[in-house]
Amino acid sequence: MKGIRSVIEDRIVTAMVAVGASKGTKAMVVPATRPEFGDYQANGIMPAAKKLGKNPREFAKAVIDCVELNDIADSVDIAGPGFINVRLRLEWLNQFVNNVLNDPRVGIQLSVNPSKVVIDYSHPNLAKEMHVGHLRSTVIGDTLARILEFCGHDVIRHNHVGDWGTQFGMLIAYMDRVSASGGDSASELEDLETFYQASRKLFDNDEDFAATAREYVVKLQSGDSAVRASWRRFVETSLEHCEQVYRTLDVTLKREDIHAESAYNEDLPNIVEHLHKKGLLRESEGAQCVFLEEFKNKEDKITPVIVQKSDGGYLYATTDLAALRYRAEVLKASRLLYIVDARQSLHLRQVFAVSRKSGLVRDSCTLEHHPFGTMLGNDGKPFKTRSGGTIKLMELLHEAEERAFILIGEKNPDLTDFERREISKVIGIGSVKYADLSLNRTTDYVFSWDKMLSLEGNTAPYLLYSYARIKSLFRRAEITENQLREIKGRVVLTDSSERDLVIKIVQLNEVVHSVARDCFPNILCNYLYELSELFMRFYERCPVLKADDQMRVSRLKLCDLTGNVLKVGLGLLGIRTVNRM
Repeated sequence: MKGIRSVIEDRIVTAMVAVGASKGTKAMVVPATRPEFGDYQANGIMPAAKKLGKNPREFAKAVIDCVELNDIADSVDIAGPGFINVRLRLEWLNQFVNNVLNDPRVGIQLSVNPSKVVIDYSHPNLAKEMHVGHLRSTVIGDTLARILEFCGHDVIRHNHVGDWGTQFGMLIAYMDRVSASGGDSASELEDLETFYQASRKLFDNDEDFAATAREYVVKLQSGDSAVRASWRRFVETSLEHCEQVYRTLDVTLKREDIHAESAYNEDLPNIVEHLHKKGLLRESEGAQCVFLEEFKNKEDKITPVIVQKSDGGYLYATTDLAALRYRAEVLKASRLLYIVDARQSLHLRQVFAVSRKSGLVRDSCTLEHHPFGTMLGNDGKPFKTRSGGTIKLMELLHEAEERAFILIGEKNPDLTDFERREISKVIGIGSVKYADLSLNRTTDYVFSWDKMLSLEGNTAPYLLYSYARIKSLFRRAEITENQLREIKGRVVLTDSSERDLVIKIVQLNEVVHSVARDCFPNILCNYLYELSELFMRFYERCPVLKADDQMRVSRLKLCDLTGNVLKVGLGLLGIRTVNRM
């Protein structure tokens, strides 16, 4: 079943073609920006009229005369130089709202063309603890995975973790040194960051240690059993740290979603051989490279894609090509999403281009890099500690919970400490996630505790408070939502604020599917904020508990539906709700 926007789009397009427009013409139907313009507006009339050499208003009149919208629209009017405004029938809105009252999906329809999607996100380096630099990929990727699954797509999560390379020789060498000196390497591994820094210092300042570390790299890559055992021990400890972060952050990544760099090692020679057979490899200073004309620098020189170093070693590009082939050809995914820092844009464009030119990935599989900006401090530089060090992600999340604990205590001092703790976990973690998701992912943003924990504006606390307010309404009404649903009675829209609220609920389906298509979670965040604002307006204008019995039931049911929309929407963002604040 199509959403109402798609229905309007299809019918207007049919009318446009009937009066002379070519097939494939778009009506460009979008929600109206202002209530006086109706509920939806078609912006495709003027470009279509220009193409036909016709007066836009005359063409719009011909379309209106031909279009069939009487069953869903009260009015279809021409505005300005040639826009078409559509105002939905009140009867249709009443029918819609009553049809979705008890719908657990609150009107969000399954995709008519579900696909298999692989999402690459989070990808921490197992040499260190996860830090704030991993937050954006993890949060954005997890939200997209939730939304795509909810829309009916077959989603495969891939956490491409760094578990290979020179640094692991360094870490294993340090692990063995600690054990040889009688120390407890297991205990030291509890603080991965300190462990890494200690090994790094030795590597940079002790030539004997550095030589040993390089020997361990060779042993690791050649399959030495003792070195591999130490490596596996280190990887296991690192993964436990990651899983602790994921549990606290409440993301859906599991151990089975881990697809480490090492998993592709055996395929790397095959990738190089494949590129050779396709005639794409050229030797440059002993390295095997792919030179593509579309990747020239400012000096008009091609930036090569190096797939094998002069010493025979492989690079990230080689591993990424192997991963691409696995995801597209073995898993048979039709869509590959990479939630990766914008600074990797050139690298991914090159890897995608090589995979296409070499036939590693079939043409029917879409390759999408969805970049994101950097989290900044107040100084406009990447977010760091006051001393300039990296902020561990777990420390940030714990601080979020503590700040939320103080906020809740000020807001509602009657709560027990246990209640405050439970609520603060939801608000603290939700605030960190929402602050990231509510902004266009392509932009940098300044991290601000005060802003993200504010009870005003487009923030998680404001949305959670709106939901809690609905729940408090039912407590005051001395009725549960389930009891209300057993009461016969329909929602009847009598006030403009009720109508506006329902119009917004109608739009949820198209909003969620647009995020699934374009991968901008901030669109859903903006929607939920606007919904909350409209609910507050309705709540102020329309008595609920003091209304007569029939109207009281109608408005309580509308409140219940709004609460469910908020809960489902926040759930798609990976944010839990609370019944009181």
